[in-house]
Amino acid sequence: MEDLPTLYAAHLSRNLRRSIHTVRAYRATAVRFLAFMSRHVGGPVDRATLIKAAPSDLRAYLAHRRGEGLGNASAARELSAARDFLDWANGVGSAPRLKGPRVPKGVPRPIAPHEAIALAEEVGEAARLEWVGKRDWALLLLLYGAGLRIGEALALTGGALPLGETITVTGKRDKTRIVPLLYQVRIAIEAYVAACPWPAERAAPLFRGVRGGALSPGVVRAAVRAARGTLGLSDRTTPHALRHSFATHLLGRGADLRSLQELLGHASLGSTQIYTAVDAAHLLDVYRNAHPRA
Repeated sequence: MEDLPTLYAAHLSRNLRRSIHTVRAYRATAVRFLAFMSRHVGGPVDRATLIKAAPSDLRAYLAHRRGEGLGNASAARELSAARDFLDWANGVGSAPRLKGPRVPKGVPRPIAPHEAIALAEEVGEAARLEWVGKRDWALLLLLYGAGLRIGEALALTGGALPLGETITVTGKRDKTRIVPLLYQVRIAIEAYVAACPWPAERAAPLFRGVRGGALSPGVVRAAVRAARGTLGLSDRTTPHALRHSFATHLLGRGADLRSLQELLGHASLGSTQIYTAVDAAHLLDVYRNAHPRA
């Protein structure tokens, strides 16, 4: 029989240029869905079996996954991935229609500018090695100052050097964009590169771990988690929150949505428009706190 999950993953990666994280997650859903269907129909599952899948089968699978503890948001993603897998296996539009769980749209939670700087300082000062402290300071400044996703920052190589007024970033689906680089961020990165015990080779990661390999996102998240506890910041203060802060603060200073879309690397303007809700929420807070009749 065909190894459908592997073929599906190759399709996502090669044809749709999805990120490795998306490919991994969607392939895992395909594996789980096939295992469930095999038990559900009482035998091996191939494309001929999948083309007969009905809404009741997807509903049963979703109920099974909900029984394993999935919340609404995770269940909605699981349903979307299972339907995409069925569309791939049997042709676009062939997956059964099924309305997924309702997931309220969340509003990004940015942190204040002084909190972003304090967070970067705390993470840098808490590092045991001086060059690691310079690395963490530079990395977090880059996330806040340029609005990068952590994966985009860690994917940078020595080929980005020498730094100029802009930096080229590769985002989701291998789309590249040019982002302005603040002078303070450039100085921080250059100080880290000068202190790093490994040479900045063109094909090597720009941000390295303590053993010289690529820096893991988990290491960065753990350092931020410890720092936010020390500073008394919200649990929502994550490396990705620095990107939200970048977007919200630019919008609050008058940046237009189209320009912000380009800077963030969003495929659609709809993804960028969530920040208008953040700005409106901030204005309402100011009004309620300041107006005598609020």
